[in-house]
Formats: sequence, structure tokens, C-alpha cells
Amino acid sequence: MGMMMLRRARSKGLRDRCGQMTVEFAVAFPVFLIVAVICVNALLFFADCASFDRLFRDAVRVHAASPSYGQTLEDSRVLVLGTLEESVQRDNLSIDVAVEPQSGGHAKFTATERFAPTLFGLGLKSSVFGVALPQIEHSASMTIDCYKPGVLL
Repeated sequence: MGMMMLRRARSKGLRDRCGQMTVEFAVAFPVFLIVAVICVNALLFFADCASFDRLFRDAVRVHAASPSYGQTLEDSRVLVLGTLEESVQRDNLSIDVAVEPQSGGHAKFTATERFAPTLFGLGLKSSVFGVALPQIEHSASMTIDCYKPGVLL
């Protein structure tokens, strides 16, 4: 009889542990999901920043460093913005380009990329299980000396 009670006690303990694992999983799963969403979005943002910096510098070099005759800084800004928007066509990214004249005929181009988090690429989300996922911004600047055709120093 003592052996029978020992077996029942062991099987009851095993059932309690199985139920406990299910409860722990149900509690921990949202936390794991939030961490995974943050990690995936962080990696996507870092990859976008790297390609954005390269694309921005190339666009400024092509469209603004040697403008065509009569092309203004605003025209160069629009061309740089158009090139960046054409290269990056995703719903969760927005791009803005600004230009400021500097002393000595230089111009400073600044591009800002805004990244909105997604739920593993399935759509834009501002929160997951009540945890806010804010937009992240990245800026790149480049100051150039614009060549002016036909102008002698």
C-alpha cells in the first residue's frame, strides 16, 4: 500500500509540473514575442541606416556636386530626394532632405530617414502587447563645394 501511495504522489507531482510549464509559457510568450519584435526591427533599422548613408552620399555626389547650368540648390535637393525615394520603396520608411547654403559657396545637405516598426514585416505597429514601438530617425549630412559651370574665380 505504501508503494501505491508513492506512485500516486509522483504522478500528481508530474501533472502539477506539466500544468505549471503551460502557465509559465503562457506568461512568458508575450515577453519573448516583444523581445523578438524589437530585435528584428533593430536589425532592419541598422541595415536601412547603412544602405541609406551610402545612397545619400551617392545621390548628393551625382546630383549636387556638379549641377547643370542654371540648376539651383533647391533643384539639387529635389533630385537627391527623388533618387532616395526611388531607391527605398517601403511603407515603413519616410525620407526628407534639406539643404542650407554655407559660407564660401559650400552647401550642406542633410537627409533624415524615419523608420516605423513592423510586426515581422506584416504591417506597421505602434505597440505590441502594450509596449510602445516609436518611430526611429537617422540623419546623414554632407557638405560639398558645388562646381559652377562657366564661373571663373
